[in-house]
Amino acid sequence: MSLNTLILLSMAFPLLACVSNLIHGENRPNLRDGITFLCAVASFSCVVAILVINGNASTQPFTLWEVLPGLSLAFNLEPLGLLFALIASGLWCVTHLYAVGYMRGNNEKNHARFYAAFSFSIASTLAIAYSSNLFSLFVFYEVLTIATYSLVAHKGTEEAKQGARTYLGILMGASIALLLVAVVWTWVLAGTMDFVPGGILAGKVDPTLTAILLALFAFGIGKAALMPFHRWLPAAMVAPTPVSALLHAVAVVKAGVFSILKVGVYIFGVDFLSTTGASQWLMWLAAFSILAASIVAMTKDNLKARLAYSTVSQLSYITLGMALATSMGVVGGGLHIAMHAFGKITLFMCAGAIYVATHKTNISQMNGLAKAMPVTYGAFLIGALSIIGLPPLGGSWSKWQLMVGAADTGQIIMIGVLMLSSLLNIVYLLGPIAKGFYMSDKDNDALAANGISEAPFWCVAPPVLTALGCIFLFFYAGDIITFIEPIAGGSN
Repeated sequence: MSLNTLILLSMAFPLLACVSNLIHGENRPNLRDGITFLCAVASFSCVVAILVINGNASTQPFTLWEVLPGLSLAFNLEPLGLLFALIASGLWCVTHLYAVGYMRGNNEKNHARFYAAFSFSIASTLAIAYSSNLFSLFVFYEVLTIATYSLVAHKGTEEAKQGARTYLGILMGASIALLLVAVVWTWVLAGTMDFVPGGILAGKVDPTLTAILLALFAFGIGKAALMPFHRWLPAAMVAPTPVSALLHAVAVVKAGVFSILKVGVYIFGVDFLSTTGASQWLMWLAAFSILAASIVAMTKDNLKARLAYSTVSQLSYITLGMALATSMGVVGGGLHIAMHAFGKITLFMCAGAIYVATHKTNISQMNGLAKAMPVTYGAFLIGALSIIGLPPLGGSWSKWQLMVGAADTGQIIMIGVLMLSSLLNIVYLLGPIAKGFYMSDKDNDALAANGISEAPFWCVAPPVLTALGCIFLFFYAGDIITFIEPIAGGSN
């Protein structure tokens, strides 16, 4: 089977899952959910087959549809995109199992519509991962926004509708007003929108205008949640927890920071950014977002809101890696996509498990829950420590790589930002853990009276798997670094 066929199949299986959910509706739920899971496994298997056959080699683009001469929907393989595809398709398998447990355990409605939109979002995410030019990336980036809108509004409450409007308004507004302008401007300047190693803009744009074009991309890619274009992310927390996991780990925000890295490496070029100094301002804004979002997270009592602002902070690590304009910074940013995905999806799934078991959302209400839910809190602790960056967990390597990248450019302040951020991570992520283990006699009596215990199996097993993934990634981080190093070849 050819690589192009495997690429198309990996996207076709999520679409098949989407159609299956629409056909079966709310009838025969076990069959519907089983088919969706099999499609998830099949899609991931296709991506793994691509990895086995092609490794980290870049391939020539193949055109799916030529809209106009020089303007086509086209796909190819390159290391960063394949890493993203592996994360998205692999975590879809885990997230679907979790979603089945959550949606049933929490008595949510409209399961078929939910899974159909979820599956379509995965197909869009994989299309983003494989995109070989800016036009393809832009089209599927917008498709992903539209596909996930219904997920944010899923509950149908006024709060959910308002959150969805904020979500759609900010992301679509940024795309149309900023990202589309950047895409067209790039086409005019370079005569092409293809992603090319080393970039396509060197010698074709005045260095003084490069920073402006970069700003259009950085703010136009709203899914990267760079301040002040971050409000959509906390607003989207009204969605069911599986959607939060999708937004924060599998698809949406990762599509944003993946796009930031892709544009930095293949449109501007790391050497060009380093020579012009065009990304210096973005480095400082990313540093501000890292610290400001962490401070806001510390003030949030709602667990999902706290995790949402944590995501805003952690995404800016990846933007910072690109803005450092060094090979180590770019590779560190790419590595953090994987490490953050496993850590943050673990935290959100644990938050959902706590809600299913107790219907508690605020940290101040969670005194002593660790005694009743030791497995959930154990997984939460591992995910939290990985986000903090403590060995032997995967997050420690991506933060180390970013600090080495900052040291390579003499950005001592950025090293301080990363270290201070980790200290703030300790405060806002271990706080819920401390609450869980703190128990007064009154709390103990309340737990006994309410009969609180672990959430259903399929709400607990998936975060345990992803927590184990955080440990696994610590020992295989070097392989990931080796895999994605070619994207920054020839840079400083």
